[in-house]
Formats: sequence, structure tokens, C-alpha cells
Amino acid sequence: MADIKIELTKLNDEQIKPVLDTDGAVLVIAGAGSGKTRVLTCRIAYLVKEKGVSPRNVMAITFTNKAAGEMKERLEKLVGDVSEMWVSTIHSMCVRILRRDIDKLGYDKNFTIYDDTDKEKVLKRVIEELGIDNDNMLKTAKSVISNAKNDCLNADEWRDTVQEIRFKEDLYQIFKAYENQLARSNSLDFDDLLYKTYLLFETRKDVADYYANKFEYVHIDEFQDTNSVQFVS
Repeated sequence: MADIKIELTKLNDEQIKPVLDTDGAVLVIAGAGSGKTRVLTCRIAYLVKEKGVSPRNVMAITFTNKAAGEMKERLEKLVGDVSEMWVSTIHSMCVRILRRDIDKLGYDKNFTIYDDTDKEKVLKRVIEELGIDNDNMLKTAKSVISNAKNDCLNADEWRDTVQEIRFKEDLYQIFKAYENQLARSNSLDFDDLLYKTYLLFETRKDVADYYANKFEYVHIDEFQDTNSVQFVS
């Protein structure tokens, strides 16, 4: 295991500042290859080794499985066992939360996650059952539903807030039928992982409070290209 004090001496003056500043929010603005992830992992190690923070109270979120794996490896070298620390992508984090608490939204915890192919199959079937004859409807409906969930909107909210667009009523009916089908099969699509977590936190204060108290230190690696549901979650 690396000596955290020795690791800190390898950081420059600007890098060391966010590592040692452990009270309140800290924002680091830096370009690619400037050592952001190194600063983040050193900060976590400093919290655990020097400030006595429990690994179970630390979360680190990144944007790819590869990056999450690399971050875990770095942290293991700095602090040892990280099994109680949440180090993952934001989607993996949401799956973990939903496996524990999605029953509070009326789902079984053993839900299925639909991939893109599964989603298209369900949408095709829904469009056929509704008798909607439009060659571009599948592509349009898929985009509308995904964008709506990324904006934290269900089908009714989407219909009430969206500007007038072509085939709005057809798209609404598809959206509703698609969501009903997912609910009947106890399934979520990829966008639901964030959207349902958002709903869980919004509607169940006890769940939101549990995670707010559990994770005293939340680290986000590369806060960019963030949509509404990611931001509010």
C-alpha cells in the first residue's frame, strides 16, 4: 500500500489544494491529461487515511466501466480494501440503489434491464398494436421517450409541456403503452435507471435521506455532458 503522504508530495501546488480542502463542495476545472483523476483518488485516500473517514461513507462516480475499474485499482494501492466504497459509473450506482429500494415505486427488486434491442422490440409491438402506420414512428418514438426521461418527464408530463409537434397524440399513446408494457413485465430501459432513481429520491424522503447520510463525500470525475436527470439525481 502506498504512503499517502509520499503521494501528496508528487502533486503540484494547484493539485494539492482540492485534496486538502475537505469541507464543503470543491470544483476542479482542468483540461484533459492534467491529472484530475489522480487528484480525485488522492483526495479520497487523504480522507480515509488522514481524516479517518470510513470508506463506506465515500462515493466516486465516473462515466465508463473502464474508468471506474482504473479508479478502483488506484484506490486499492492507496488505501487497501475499497469493497465498502462505491466506485462506479452513474448508471451502475443507480442500479445498485434500485435493487435495494425500487419496491417503493411498485416494482419487484428482481427487475429486468432492457437493452436497446429489447426497447425497439417492445416499441415495434406497441406501434403495431395501436395500429399506427408510419415508417418513421419507431425512430421518433424512441427518441421522444428517451429525451423525456432525460428531462425527468413521464408520458403525461411530456404531453403537457412539449411544444406542438407532428403526431403528438400518436407519440403520447405509444409512450403510455410502452411504459405500461415495461411495468407489466417488471422491466426498465436504460434511461429508466436514472429516471427511476430520480423518482425514488423525489417521492421517498426516507430513501433520499438514507443516501444523503450514508455518503458524506461524493466525488464526480469529469462533470460534463450532463442532462437534467443526471444533474438532479
